[in-house]
Formats: sequence, C-alpha cells, structure tokens
Amino acid sequence: MIIKEILNKEEFTKDELLSLMKIDNQEDLQLLFNKAYEVKLKYIGNNVYYRGLVEFSNICIKNCKYCGIRKDNKKVERFLMSKEDILQSAKWIYENGYGSMALQSGERTDEEFIKFVEDILKEIQKMTNNGLGITLSVGEQSYETYKRWRDAGATRFLLRIESTNRNIFENIHPKNQLHSFEKRLQGLKDLRKAGYQVGTGVMIGLPGQTEEDLVNDIIFFKENDIDMIGMGPYILHDDTPMGQTFKDKVISKEKRVELALKMIAICRIYMKDINIAATTALQGLDSFGREKGVLAGANIIMPSATKTSERVKYQLYNGKPGINDDAEKGKISLEESLKKIGENVIYGKRGDSPHFFLRKK
Repeated sequence: MIIKEILNKEEFTKDELLSLMKIDNQEDLQLLFNKAYEVKLKYIGNNVYYRGLVEFSNICIKNCKYCGIRKDNKKVERFLMSKEDILQSAKWIYENGYGSMALQSGERTDEEFIKFVEDILKEIQKMTNNGLGITLSVGEQSYETYKRWRDAGATRFLLRIESTNRNIFENIHPKNQLHSFEKRLQGLKDLRKAGYQVGTGVMIGLPGQTEEDLVNDIIFFKENDIDMIGMGPYILHDDTPMGQTFKDKVISKEKRVELALKMIAICRIYMKDINIAATTALQGLDSFGREKGVLAGANIIMPSATKTSERVKYQLYNGKPGINDDAEKGKISLEESLKKIGENVIYGKRGDSPHFFLRKK
C-alpha cells in the first residue's frame, strides 16, 4: 500500500494501520509525522500543556517483572513524601502557571494510603481554589476508591494496560490475583464509570512484541474510547527479572524511539482529539525525544516537580533523565526548546482532553 494514499484517508483498516507501523524508510516516516502534526494542529493547535509530576512514594505491593520499584527489589530505599512536601510541590506547580499536576506512586490499596491521597487531593484543591487539574497514576483500585478520589478533586487517571496482548501481559507480571489482566481491564471500566478522563498506555519495544501487537493496542485505545495516552519505549532496569533475562535481547534504542514516535503519530491520526504525552522514557533514550514526540503529535509533557532528594529513589528503569535537575531551570530550558520547534507552552489552563467532553455529550 502507498503510504501517501493511506494518510489521505479519514478512516483506517487494521491492515492500513499495520502498513503505517511497518514504515521502514525515512521519506515515508516523515510523511507520517507530518500528517500527525497536521492533525494535532487541527484539533489541539501548536500547544503543549505541562503536568507538574510529583512522584510521592515508591512503596509498592506489586511485583511487576520490569519495574525498578517492584516489591521484591531490596536495593530500593523506600519513601513516602509528607503531606507538607507534596503540598509544597503542588503550590510551586500552581504558582508557576502549570494548569495541571500528576500524582504518581507505587501501588497500595490499604485504607491508610487511600485516605492519605484523598486528604491531599482535598488540600490541593482548597489551596488552589480548584485551580489545578489533577491526574492520578497510583495503580489498580476498587471502584469505591476511584470514586472517593474523584469526589475529592482528581479529574484524570492514568492506568496503563502495558500490553493488550494477554500473553505479553502475563509474561511481564507474576501469575497471581494481584497481577490480573481482567482486573486491569475492569479498572479502566471503573474509572470511566467514576467520571474520570481515562488514560492508558503501553510499553513499546517489549521482548516478543510485534508490530501487529502495537496496532492492536491502538485499536484497543479507540474501541475503549480512551481520553489520554501515556506510553513510552521499554527501558531495562538492572535490578528486575526482565532486566537480567533480556539484557541482550532488547531492540536498539534507536528502533524503540522510532516505534514510540510511530505509536504517537498513528494514535494522533487515528484518534485525533485525545491527549498524548511525550514521556520521560522517550527523553531517557533520546535527549531530544520529548520534542520529537511533540512533532509526531503529542501535546502533553510532564516535567518533574518531585522533591529533588527523592527523585533518585523513584527509578522505574535505568538512566532516568532529570534526576538532579532544578525544577525552575528545567521548566525554562524545556520551554525554550519547545519554542524553537514552533510550540507554545500554555500556562494557566488545564489542557483537558477535548475527546472527554465530546464523548460526555
């Protein structure tokens, strides 16, 4: 199939999406990115929205085989930021004009944790006069918990499916009730029912993952009417089962970055009005990765606003960038870099997913 002809269509078959995913020359790749950027300009504008990221705890009950903060990794120094420190970060985010923040942590389901998050959400909204959009990324919970947090002021939730191929999902997680594919799917349904802007995403370049798997992931996003996507290239962490097993079996950095950019571009072309993040993992493999992600159709970036002393303890993969960066300097240099590629950082607005409001009608 001729790539140019596919890109001129409004609707796409699975085979056409697969042709886009299998592009293997620079000329067609640029056509794909140009088309995705054109769609971004039409539905989002040349705008980027920041989510000030606060990774407030690395304590986790899960044992995902890829993750550096998995429960059984004894080399991790565990932490939970105090409410005061989290609120201080939220204040900084708000005063610096970010319209939104993201609260991320390892997974816990105990009442103490649930209440801790609920109280923080209420305090942040009180402090900012409901002025911040808040994304939660704290793992699988019950519907009741999702609802409590939604009522307390969270507006978005990111729960990554990691892979819609059940075999891959089961290979990268332990086989038990705590790590169940069905439970993950149910979580996405519960989030929608609780009234969130629902986010999900996958790891790209996993061992054994095919281009067809990635296309199936994209079709899953569309079929489930997802509002926002947070996905990035898979990066090993040495102190994990996968980090040891797959050390020499992962495709090259360049190929993983290219696949991640293709995923962003095809999602933008196929789903049009959703929010798509240019993730830190992209930057982890390519210092210009986030900017490339934006040029491929992404419109969300999540600069870290985590207390610097805790950043080193929150490493899901090797070589996480920005661990020692000053939040203020990082904000300015990123904005300058985005301006050079013709993008505006939009301050004072939440940057909610346009798709969410259209699907709510």
